[in-house]
Amino acid sequence: MFAVFKTGGKQYRVAADDVLEVDKIKGEPGEIVEFGEVLVVGGEAVTLGVPTVSGATVAAEVLEQGRGPKIIAFKKRRRKNSRRKRGHRQEFTLLRITEILTDGSKPSKTARPKEAAAAPAAETAPAVAEGGAEEAKAPAVKRKRSTAKGEAKE
Repeated sequence: MFAVFKTGGKQYRVAADDVLEVDKIKGEPGEIVEFGEVLVVGGEAVTLGVPTVSGATVAAEVLEQGRGPKIIAFKKRRRKNSRRKRGHRQEFTLLRITEILTDGSKPSKTARPKEAAAAPAAETAPAVAEGGAEEAKAPAVKRKRSTAKGEAKE
């Protein structure tokens, strides 16, 4: 089952357990957010909205609030001693799609409690005390971001 929903002026085609970056939305990491502006719901039969599908929502868990890479806009007018330099970092929210809901139903999954998120850090603490600092470090998670030309960048 898939859905197309709209947020931040953009449309996203998603399925359950997809991870995607959207423009910043309100929500703390671990919270469940709902998107009500669903344009298409697909599966065995495709339902098109006019303009939206009534009673359909997409539920997602907020994984991270972050900022993208710095982009520098540099303008120069030659022979005029005129320069302007301005930087920008776009804010984003990283989401994991939990469910695609129809018929006005509510999300069944709730946000993970904050204690559960802190529990893995407590497991690695004894390994550091024993002198295995290298083994206790978690591997860095690399995620791919799309660039303007459609190439994947790590």
